[in-house]
Amino acid sequence: MLRTFAFIAVLLGSVSAAAAASLAEKAGQMVVVGFEGTSPTSKGVVAVTEQLAEGAIGGVMFLKKNVSSLAGVAELNASFRAASPDVKPFITLDQEGGSVERLTKDVGFKEIPNAARIAAVNSVEQAETIYAEMARGIADVGFSVNFGPVADLNTNLNNQIIAKFGRSYSADPAVVAAYDSAFIQAHHEAGLVTALKHFPGHGSSTADSHEGYVDITKTWSDAELEPYRLMQADGLMDMVMVGHLYHADYSDAGDKTPSSLSRQWIDGVLRSDIGFDGVVITDDLEMGAIRDHYTLEQTVTRAVRAGVDVLLFSNTAEYRPELGKEIRDILVSEAERDPEFAKNIDQSYQRILALKSRIR
Repeated sequence: MLRTFAFIAVLLGSVSAAAAASLAEKAGQMVVVGFEGTSPTSKGVVAVTEQLAEGAIGGVMFLKKNVSSLAGVAELNASFRAASPDVKPFITLDQEGGSVERLTKDVGFKEIPNAARIAAVNSVEQAETIYAEMARGIADVGFSVNFGPVADLNTNLNNQIIAKFGRSYSADPAVVAAYDSAFIQAHHEAGLVTALKHFPGHGSSTADSHEGYVDITKTWSDAELEPYRLMQADGLMDMVMVGHLYHADYSDAGDKTPSSLSRQWIDGVLRSDIGFDGVVITDDLEMGAIRDHYTLEQTVTRAVRAGVDVLLFSNTAEYRPELGKEIRDILVSEAERDPEFAKNIDQSYQRILALKSRIR
């Protein structure tokens, strides 16, 4: 009964916050950016800390360059949390295991094997124990979001972004879903949020979206959606990260629309067909598949119209301390011009608040 009252209190608090927030504050929650620096006094860190405090951005993205030591990371994250105590920030990193890690043994963090190795030598229960230890370590230094697990199927053994690095658990959707569940539940125990990736499926692709368009029209199959269907049935998905993958059947007329900007994929398949109504986040919108074809304004507005809630920018293509504000201002300007766009921002804000209420 007490837990029920506590949940109702959190829910009412979220509703109250949503009603009181300005358009700019709502839009700011949709922005997560990378930064320069490794200490609270670094110019780049000061810039994003101030943006968190004023609500211009909703979170930050760590890269390896931001990690000097575990103590340094903890200090950074404490300052980020202090800047936005009422609406907790998304403090994010990629910590899958294997070659995809921001926290490494070089700074005293216990590394774990990649997904392929985990599944090959560990039961699902053993995997959850391994991920639980990793998740506690991530939470202990102040992170709130881990961009994982990978839901891609290992269907193309020559795949240069998934198979090459052992990032998939299996070619079998049920096996992938089982290990994904272990990863997610371990993170939930530590008070962390996860992001299932890379929708609608990167495992069959023949190219790397960091470098340019990835055409999955001839290689992709509906089986690649099965892990998402299984996770949705179990109610385990926090966020879904959408990749920059082009499929001719899910593209706007006359345009090679990547999945991250595709209403057919996000609003159609993910939300309507699979039934996911949680937070949708993009993969890094500065990858070649996006920045080589769209302006910043086009990227932001098209993503939101497609159904995206959180816009992720690594801020590495052309670093700008105020990038987060630029993105927020684009959102506000478009919302003031288009009531339907403003409605999209309202809906995203509600989803984001609901998810952030679960962060410890």
